[in-house]
Amino acid sequence: MKVGSTLNIALRALRRNKMRSVLTALGIIIGVAAVIAMVGIGNGAKAQVEAQIASLGQNVILIFSGSTTSSGIRTGWGGAGTLKIEDAEAIRREVPGVIAVSEEVVSTTQVAAGNQNWFTRIYGESADYFDIRQWPLADGAPFTAQDVRSANKVCVIGRTTASQIYGNEDPVGQILRIKNVPFTISGTLTAKGLSTQGVDQDDIVIMPYTSAMKRVVGGTTLRNINVQISDGRQIAAAQQQIISLLRQRHNIRPGRDDDFTVRNQQEIADAATATTAVMTVLLGSIAGVSLVVGGIGIMNIMLVSVTERTREIGTRMAVGAHGSDILMQFLIEAVTLSSVGGVIGIVFGSHAQLRWRRDRNCFWNWRFANSIELRALADAHIAQLDHRRVHV
Repeated sequence: MKVGSTLNIALRALRRNKMRSVLTALGIIIGVAAVIAMVGIGNGAKAQVEAQIASLGQNVILIFSGSTTSSGIRTGWGGAGTLKIEDAEAIRREVPGVIAVSEEVVSTTQVAAGNQNWFTRIYGESADYFDIRQWPLADGAPFTAQDVRSANKVCVIGRTTASQIYGNEDPVGQILRIKNVPFTISGTLTAKGLSTQGVDQDDIVIMPYTSAMKRVVGGTTLRNINVQISDGRQIAAAQQQIISLLRQRHNIRPGRDDDFTVRNQQEIADAATATTAVMTVLLGSIAGVSLVVGGIGIMNIMLVSVTERTREIGTRMAVGAHGSDILMQFLIEAVTLSSVGGVIGIVFGSHAQLRWRRDRNCFWNWRFANSIELRALADAHIAQLDHRRVHV
């Protein structure tokens, strides 16, 4: 029997049982769409995390203070305040390839202007911070190295803080009171939006770290030090040199644990993307189960169809059809159902991916618990990467 005749007979058989054909193909449609959508969403989440890591800047090394232990309670990284301004100056001066260093202190407090107030995050940084983070200003100008040296009362604010305090007014040049200290706003940052953890990156006030330490936060120690290297190939060597330099400056004897932690972007990215990679595999596997179930559904329907059409098969063989012709007919029916279901599933799955890219809240609220920007993510990964605990 010719293939064309067999194809016509198979298609007529599918048209005679339209509802059964549609329900059979539905399993493949759902399976294919689920696999494409879930893998796409997982890869999208991975890309988001990588973009957030990249927002730290290029060729950046992060140095965190140690932790403290009191009455069995550990404060976590940054709690001990083991880093000093002199450490950052030594890194800037003695480590080859360093092109920018930003000393960092972090706090949260209430800020006010006129009759408006807002609770926000305060970052004390050096003038290099905006270049390290590759964070340009939308209006005004950043504070300068002279402002840092003189601990001037100037600051730069994010878009959210500006809108909450000043509304539609231009905040540049206006006074913002932070702990009753008047700071002059020199500029506003370009909007960055929400991070993958659901943190509003634009809800921030950045000032010279000397001003923050003297007028807002208090204390003489740093929470972090951000270091930028000129050549990405030198990051590993620079990281080791920083560790050696800080151990020497902190008088840490051989065999003793560091009272600080040094991480580079690649280590943080590897830890972060490892989690999303596992999630992608898990989502794809779950969706793959539905695809297998759809295939089994087609197999069962074909088996039932053979049983129901015994008389038809016998009649065709009586008039000269061969067993291979009968087999070809049922194979064509199965392949047709699979192909049509696969194509429709690809369309639905691709559409789901596009909708998720346009609006990540389309499927679920892609937000996690609030934390202090990407630093909290880095702290979490540090705890996973380094099980050593520093007792100060």
